[in-house]
Amino acid sequence: MWEMTTPWWEIVLRAAGVYLFLLFLIRLSGRRTIGQFTPFDLLVVMLLSEAVSNALTGGDQSVTAGLIAAFTLIAINAIIARLTARFTRLQVMMEGEPVLVGKDGRILHKVLLQQHVPPADVEQALREADCELKDMRCAFLEADGSISILRKDPEGH
Repeated sequence: MWEMTTPWWEIVLRAAGVYLFLLFLIRLSGRRTIGQFTPFDLLVVMLLSEAVSNALTGGDQSVTAGLIAAFTLIAINAIIARLTARFTRLQVMMEGEPVLVGKDGRILHKVLLQQHVPPADVEQALREADCELKDMRCAFLEADGSISILRKDPEGH
């Protein structure tokens, strides 16, 4: 149960490699937050965890190997969080920047398509901001997947 068949340092390297690779893939996949996951997104996340489980420990089924892999993942996540809080360029690289998805009462459909965001999400953000499309100055897809709406000022500027 506790005896490992794989060296501890190999598990650390495997976990770090899997973490960084999955982080890269998730950055490529778009900007949905957990609350915006569709059932298909959730299924992909669940299957990803199953797909990489052996890659984390090299097939070592011991509790110790699992704990080392878990510790490594948490440690890497904490280190990346601290580094992105300190270095803006790293934060932009890891988390992305806001993207303009609407301007002057128009939804930029090509940009939404590139970002894998349905127009209905912008329409929902407009309703939540109590803003009609014609009154929208800008709409931004934020790095966390939320959509921010800026209204035109009362004079229409």
